Amino acid sequence: IRLSNSYHGETLGALSVSDVPLYSATYEPLMLDVITVPAPDCFDREDGETCADVARRQFVHMEQALTEHADEVAAVIVEPLVQCAGHMRMYDPEYLRLLREACDRHGVHLIADEIAVGFGRTGSLFACEQGPITPDFMCLSKGLTAGYLPMAAVLTTDTIYQAFYDDYEKLNMFLHSHSYTGNPLACRAALATLDIFESDPVLARNRELAAHIEKRLEPLKAHPHVADVRQHGMIAAVELVQDKSRRTPYPWQERRGLHIYRHGLTRGALLRPLGNVSYLMPPYVITEEQIDFLVEVMTEGIEKAVRA
Repeated sequence: IRLSNSYHGETLGALSVSDVPLYSATYEPLMLDVITVPAPDCFDREDGETCADVARRQFVHMEQALTEHADEVAAVIVEPLVQCAGHMRMYDPEYLRLLREACDRHGVHLIADEIAVGFGRTGSLFACEQGPITPDFMCLSKGLTAGYLPMAAVLTTDTIYQAFYDDYEKLNMFLHSHSYTGNPLACRAALATLDIFESDPVLARNRELAAHIEKRLEPLKAHPHVADVRQHGMIAAVELVQDKSRRTPYPWQERRGLHIYRHGLTRGALLRPLGNVSYLMPPYVITEEQIDFLVEVMTEGIEKAVRA
């Protein structure tokens, strides 16, 4: 079971549990059969609703899917809190709490794809901690080596590990791997990164930086073409719309976000767009002054984008 608007990668298994037709349509005949349920996207909140209210309302769909299909479902996979490639849409930790309880009740594994949101990006070391939940599988990468070298890891429970641990003659072992699995240089980079998390107050500093980002983006909430300013820790997104009262999006063909990106390049800032969404996902070594600069450039770019 996957959430709508999800993205988990481009190898066939990961692509199968991603809900981005732009990537997957070509390979449809090769992909796994999956069940899709509506994401608890807080952008879709109604008047008076909180993000937690949306999470509870939308969880009805997941509960129904688990009730009907638990006997044939291996797992539910989610990107905790932020669907990054899905235009940085975000949801409340309440959904994770409800999901963990339901997966336990129905006997279904829970996979947390923390490749983009792990290692302090959302304010806690792992986004799942805000549930607070423990998944059955956790996928990690990116922040594991600070991006210096490619490295990924999948964490799981002792119960699942024991299912593959047996006498050699029974051939129960899990032998899947790739040529560069466990590359020693990448492993050393990962260990160095973990040492920094242990020795330095990375998470505390991230929370301070996130508060500064929130403060600086606050004025954009009043912009007549900004429908939403949303944030989880060190991820913040600004979504442009044609009509704010109706939340009518700009036609994707107009590529409004590209105007922000191009303006940023003239100022020495890299503001990669996701459609009509401009976002900040800065490195943890960024300073308050650099945040001020990025928000200034983004604001200028938005003005150019809405007048284009």
